[in-house]
Amino acid sequence: MDLKQYQRIIMGIDPGTNVMGYAVIGVNGKKAEVIVLGVIELNKFESHYKRLHRIFERVSSLASQYLPDEVALEAPFFGKNVQSMLKLGRAQGVAMAAVLNRDIPVAEYAPRTIKMAVTGNGQASKEQVANMLRHLLDLSHTEIPKFMDATDALAVALTHLYETGKPEIAKGPKSWAEFIARNPNRVAPRRRPDNTD
Repeated sequence: MDLKQYQRIIMGIDPGTNVMGYAVIGVNGKKAEVIVLGVIELNKFESHYKRLHRIFERVSSLASQYLPDEVALEAPFFGKNVQSMLKLGRAQGVAMAAVLNRDIPVAEYAPRTIKMAVTGNGQASKEQVANMLRHLLDLSHTEIPKFMDATDALAVALTHLYETGKPEIAKGPKSWAEFIARNPNRVAPRRRPDNTD
């Protein structure tokens, strides 16, 4: 595949300690298409540290193969199990380190933000997200992997495209004095009262 045909390449990652999802999209203008979609299965590794090592290796390899301009990750959600949160945070940190090591900019998005960007509903299920992605990116049922982690990663990449494509809103002046200072030619000089009577 010729990656030079794309103006931008965005990699999305859904961090996990059992299964980590990844997706790479190619962008031309506002049109995005899927380059690759898949998962890194980590269950076969008994040790948490070996899983982290595998994440670093695979994410580094994907970055070398697909040369993303930017990488977006799903931020860990806050659960009640502290040990699970710690492990998930480590997995995310290792994935970040793999791409930061290659000077690739990284962005993070909360799960609710991702669901909102893709479906318009911050409480959407994984299945609803996958179905919306199928429509938005014209994917067939066979192109959607059995693990929803891959479609979650695709949703992260698409969210990054949407968020970075928004026009920046210029910040207005904080006071009338600041407005006058910024726009001297748009403000008429004050007229003094006429005391000729």
